[in-house]
Amino acid sequence: MNMTTAEENYLKAIYHLSEGGTKSVSTNDVAAEMKTKPASVSDMLRKLGDKEVIEYRKYYGVNITEEGKKRALQTIRKHRLWEVFLVDKLQFAWDEVHEVAEELEHIQSPLLIQRLDAYLNYPKFDPHGDPIPDEFGDVRARPRVALNEMEIDQTGQIVAVKDSSAAFLRYLDKVGAYIGARIKVLDKVEFDGSLEILVDQKKTLFMSKDVAANILVIQS
Repeated sequence: MNMTTAEENYLKAIYHLSEGGTKSVSTNDVAAEMKTKPASVSDMLRKLGDKEVIEYRKYYGVNITEEGKKRALQTIRKHRLWEVFLVDKLQFAWDEVHEVAEELEHIQSPLLIQRLDAYLNYPKFDPHGDPIPDEFGDVRARPRVALNEMEIDQTGQIVAVKDSSAAFLRYLDKVGAYIGARIKVLDKVEFDGSLEILVDQKKTLFMSKDVAANILVIQS
């Protein structure tokens, strides 16, 4: 079954909004995610329903099917593998790769993706710390907690970010909060939830609650 670029983008958005197919998604949610009007979304949902990758009933929301999950995960896999390639092999910064990967993810060549995966030595995570689905759609999850949920004296390692916008990633580069950094919570301000963080046992950062909420950590 062939899908257009637009159809793949919608399906990927529905997969994320439904938290991997665990809940229904409203038409308005899809419209907000795709930055378009609900009427335009309804037309696309009917097309996706005809291809049996979603179940759509007007006024009742959208549910992604098993086939839809499979197709969405294939697109996500390609996107994240291309991000690894761009960062590791072409020296792109992690804040520069998303838009390029958005284009590359729609190349329809399973053999290319198999060889890309092998060339990159089968990476498990993309440059932002998100897991890369394998060729069968299995995702290797790690137990993670948002940095703002940690308490004083707790330690861990930064493994991912929730916000992968270029502005946020540039901010993290500027302050030195990178994927793989080891951190310790030195203080937590009761008034606004801001934190004082020790990075790699040598650099102290002051971080707002909003920033910390977008940084994911494996606790140690």
